[in-house]
Amino acid sequence: MAESTAAGVVLASGAGTRVGAALNKVYLPVAGRRVVAWSLAAFAAVPAIGVLVLVIRPEDADLAGEVLAALPGPVEVVPGGPTRQASELNALRHLAPRIADGTVDAVLLHDAARPLVTPELIDSVLARTRADGGAVPGLSADDVVAMAGDTVAGPLPGAIRVQTPQGFRAQLLLAAYEQAAAEGFLGTDTASCMERFSALPVRWVPGSAENLKITYPHDLAVAERLLQR
Repeated sequence: MAESTAAGVVLASGAGTRVGAALNKVYLPVAGRRVVAWSLAAFAAVPAIGVLVLVIRPEDADLAGEVLAALPGPVEVVPGGPTRQASELNALRHLAPRIADGTVDAVLLHDAARPLVTPELIDSVLARTRADGGAVPGLSADDVVAMAGDTVAGPLPGAIRVQTPQGFRAQLLLAAYEQAAAEGFLGTDTASCMERFSALPVRWVPGSAENLKITYPHDLAVAERLLQR
């Protein structure tokens, strides 16, 4: 059997309408590259990521081809689905033969709209995934409070703001997503699906304040400045 490797899945099949652009926000230019190109480059720079998958909308095929032509290594392209979870499942089914034979032992799923992810953070998530089964990066959410009706009930101790990439052992991840699809369950993110359909613990590793998500127009300006730096 071939030596096991990890797969990185970059999700670029959303629309991102809140950013106010005419095209999918992950193809907007920022600091000399399209947004998604930064995410792909970070994964390509991690030696432990042996398979890189890009999930796209069919209407973005030309833009995706332009991005991939500028990357040095191979990237496998998979069509997205009607929801984020469906897009993730499409990627996992694409990887299924390699997951079944153990060639791919861990999968990290990342939102292409987080262009400031670093190879170091990817490595950290992968190491914790292989050690414990599942890992997400996060930041302490000291400003998150509980609400009781229209009353602020106080801060929520131990709350974190979860980022991507989120990593899990491949076989259990695929099984959980297939079960979720069979039961019609739609989670808020990868971790929520795993928490419902897997006994794997989901650990967290320190994220980065700079690992921001492009959601609104001003996020592009912030990302531009940080990437140019």
